[in-house]
Amino acid sequence: MKIIILLFAIALALGVTLKKSASDMKEISIRKELNTFKQHGNLLPVVEVVAPRS
Repeated sequence: MKIIILLFAIALALGVTLKKSASDMKEISIRKELNTFKQHGNLLPVVEVVAPRS
């Protein structure tokens, strides 16, 4: 019985570690993408207002 509980605890710890690792990798990839955008200038399109003034 103790072996089953030990194996369950090990599997649970491994699952938590993998989930944390996956979320860290996702955060790192988002941070890398944002850093590439910092090197570029303003990427927003230029909008010209053509409506007549009232």
